[in-house]
Amino acid sequence: MSLAGPTEPERSNGAPGSSGPDFIRSLARGLDVIKAFGAERPRMTLSEVARATGLTRAAARRFLLTLAELGYVRSDTREFSLRPKVLELGYAYLAGFNLNDVAEPHLEELVALTHESSSVAVLDGPDVVYVLRVPTKRIMTAAISVGTRFPAYATSMGRVLLAYQPPEQLQAYLKSAHLEPFTKRTVTDPERLREILRTVRAQGYAVTDQELEEGLRSAAAPLRDAPGTVVAAINVSTHASRVSMEDLRRRLLPYLLAAARAIESDLAARERRK
Repeated sequence: MSLAGPTEPERSNGAPGSSGPDFIRSLARGLDVIKAFGAERPRMTLSEVARATGLTRAAARRFLLTLAELGYVRSDTREFSLRPKVLELGYAYLAGFNLNDVAEPHLEELVALTHESSSVAVLDGPDVVYVLRVPTKRIMTAAISVGTRFPAYATSMGRVLLAYQPPEQLQAYLKSAHLEPFTKRTVTDPERLREILRTVRAQGYAVTDQELEEGLRSAAAPLRDAPGTVVAAINVSTHASRVSMEDLRRRLLPYLLAAARAIESDLAARERRK
């Protein structure tokens, strides 16, 4: 069964939204169908999938049936949902992302020292994506897991990763990003954000105070590979009721920076052994 419908070209001819003559539109649409499912929409009817993706019902049906035949989607008489096989797509990335093996023991030590959660994230378009997380052992923790995405501008890890982008890429981001407020503290002015990113790059870390969510405070530092390129960010996050901004900087930040340096040292040592 083909992913492309009989009237859909296999490759784009430069139509709006494509990326040139080598852009396979049917593949992009098939991935859009997978991405339409999520925590808020774990199960959908054919009509709901069509609305969520902007496809016609006929096209949505072809994509869903193809994904079902490949094992990525299951269906009953009326609704569709993802199958566990879709995890292979994410695990393939993580398996080749050598940073996780090096970073995990350091995150565990950081959590043990601070009694706060710690994560590693990478930049993916306008978002940060969590690729590693070690939660604290508290009864209540934020609903964050590997694969969680947040807008980069409102997070400490996102600001670290944005701060180390090449100037032209950062300029493009600031021109195109929709900076909506998540709380009354969220920075939504592009020039103010640019100033913050300059400070982040100069000092080597970022802190956020309840900008993504009320009560959430976080500090983040860059993680560099052996050649010195920033490839990810590490954070420690806490609740405002437990840790003041002063305490975040004075007590937690030194542990965070030490963990980042230890991870970078281990990455460099691994590279030397190759």
